[in-house]
Amino acid sequence: MNKEHLYNDYSTYIKNLFGFRVQKISIDAGFTCPNIDGTKSIGGCIYCDNNAFNPYYCKSDNPIIQQIEEGISFFAKKYKSQKYLAYFQSHTNTYNSSDNLYKIYTEALKHKDIIGLVIATRPDCIDNDKLEMIKELSEKYYVSLEYGVESTNNNTLRKINRCHTFEDSINAIKLAAEKNINIGIHMILGLPYENREIMLNHAEKISELPVNSLKLHQLQIIKHTQIAKLYQINPELFISFNSTEYIEFVIDFLELLNPSIVIERFISESPLNMIVGKSWNGLKNFEIVEKIKKRMKERSTFQGKLFSLKS
Repeated sequence: MNKEHLYNDYSTYIKNLFGFRVQKISIDAGFTCPNIDGTKSIGGCIYCDNNAFNPYYCKSDNPIIQQIEEGISFFAKKYKSQKYLAYFQSHTNTYNSSDNLYKIYTEALKHKDIIGLVIATRPDCIDNDKLEMIKELSEKYYVSLEYGVESTNNNTLRKINRCHTFEDSINAIKLAAEKNINIGIHMILGLPYENREIMLNHAEKISELPVNSLKLHQLQIIKHTQIAKLYQINPELFISFNSTEYIEFVIDFLELLNPSIVIERFISESPLNMIVGKSWNGLKNFEIVEKIKKRMKERSTFQGKLFSLKS
């Protein structure tokens, strides 16, 4: 990353890669999760509610092509000329056999305006056969494999019922990297039991891995989840950022982060009527982006400033 840029942003990355605007279309292909179906646990991660981020057209009852068409219809009203990535987002999108996954993924790729895939999954739901199949697709299309890492701290992962370890994430990331698959990861900032030091340590640990892109999410506590009950009983377990505090912390995080990692998002955006606690009055990701850029300029800093000093 050129130090004249404040951080390695996703929109610039995509523009340089494709030369035109690309939009993700969320798809619910009807997958479940080993953390829900009883294979590892029931009830899922304590913060989980897929309804908090699924758009209206993303319904597993509808065929994949129908979801794509409705998604394109939604976005085409604002952007007349663009292509799309099929974003398999809901639940664990490699939780099936390689043969069935191939059929599901290629069904989306049949649409004339779909130029690639984004596949969201858990690091413990991948294996060599699935990676070989994904590698084959990635040789013809853009493919990004997104792992829900969420935390690098095993104590946190256990308490939020992730049912995998950070070592599982490391292994999954390295296996995909060996096959030259584009790797994205998700991290949540503000999980219970974590303090500032633990969260900043996330930046240092993921900077050591062959990660291409990163999505950061502030913890949003969704009504009727297990974490909402925990928050009501033990609010002292949480670092509850207001938007100004979060912006300052994210900049501290970026300073430690490997500058080669592309930043896709800084925040979650769940419906206000689903959120318990601080909602930031519905601030959108693009609004946070502008505030972060402004503050980074004021602080004369950039992504990887402290990473560069250490390397």
